[in-house]
Amino acid sequence: MIKAHRMRKILAAASIFLFSLSMLPASTLQEIPFETMDGKTSKLGDYSGKVLLVVNVASKCGLTPQYAALETLQQKYGPEGFTILGFPCNDFAGQEPGTNEEIVSFCSTRYNVTFPILAKVHVLGAEKAPLFAALTGPDAKFPGDIAWNFGKFLIGRNGEVIARFEPKTKPDDQAVISAVEAALK
Repeated sequence: MIKAHRMRKILAAASIFLFSLSMLPASTLQEIPFETMDGKTSKLGDYSGKVLLVVNVASKCGLTPQYAALETLQQKYGPEGFTILGFPCNDFAGQEPGTNEEIVSFCSTRYNVTFPILAKVHVLGAEKAPLFAALTGPDAKFPGDIAWNFGKFLIGRNGEVIARFEPKTKPDDQAVISAVEAALK
């Protein structure tokens, strides 16, 4: 009888362990797919070896002028292996109502954006894009919902998130510049 009781405990522990393994994410941050503006699938791994700044962007926000500083960062550090990835988002007060085509046109004509603008995503709620779920979820390095448009995540060449900047932290803030320069070394 003791053996049967012990066996049930072992089986229960093994079941819990196997269940917990099944709850692990199927892919790393680098493998999470997202859509490009032309409808193709991409992932952070496609930018392997680069330092990335992932930003949820919007064209009708009080913070929209940050596009200019983002483009300045792209121009200055792009040749060193830095890329900004802009993800349009309409989750905050409807400040990104345009279609993907309208968003690209706005970014290129108004701010001369050269960095990739990806397809519109959700960064909050049940429809949250898998990439943003991974960046902000409970197991993330910097967990917690994005507060507004222009939240920023700095990802190192090795694919790990190394910094998070709140929306009001401008791209030309010394903290952002220092973190980008350190990541590029």
